[in-house]
Amino acid sequence: MPENISPDLRYERKMLNAGTILAPLPAVMVSCGTKEKANVFTAAWTGILCTRPAVTYISVRPSRYSYGIIKETGEFAINLTTSKMVRETDFCGMKSGRDMDKIKKCGLHTAPSFRINAPIISESPLSLECKVKDIIPLGSHDMFIADIIAVNADGRYIDSKGKINLQQAGLMAYSHGEYFSLGRKLGSFGYSAAKRSARKRRNVTGRRQ
Repeated sequence: MPENISPDLRYERKMLNAGTILAPLPAVMVSCGTKEKANVFTAAWTGILCTRPAVTYISVRPSRYSYGIIKETGEFAINLTTSKMVRETDFCGMKSGRDMDKIKKCGLHTAPSFRINAPIISESPLSLECKVKDIIPLGSHDMFIADIIAVNADGRYIDSKGKINLQQAGLMAYSHGEYFSLGRKLGSFGYSAAKRSARKRRNVTGRRQ
């Protein structure tokens, strides 16, 4: 056994065919259109591309009903979903807005966005208001790259210091065809180096004294 392989590894690695097995992913509801004629669909191919400026993306099949709406209007909202919204999230990923008003069918509600015409989903704890800046054809999907021009958050999850506490919202995730509620907190960003950094600061202070 190579030296860089743990002796506790009981099973050999297997190579699978190239595929989209990346998990977990957010299962978001993407809303588009207008308040009077809105549509929503579910997407898992989404994420953050850049911090400054804030840039996100969604990858959408050109055959989807919302593809044409987003291409024409140049805007959409990414709505985070919760465990309480799992049935609606799944339904909106299976059915087409060509055939029905999915928002009405699911008993969902819309609310005006701050900076785009497309509405947000009221049941979502946080929505990203997005303006399309580029469309990249990739194959089965086209990627809509968009600037995040506003964050639309439910005030219940914002504390007195302005911090967003989404751990209270009961967010869910998507993993290879299945939905999961997010579990217990394991740590915070940077926690693994926190003690070392604190010790280093103490050492520097000691030398200066």
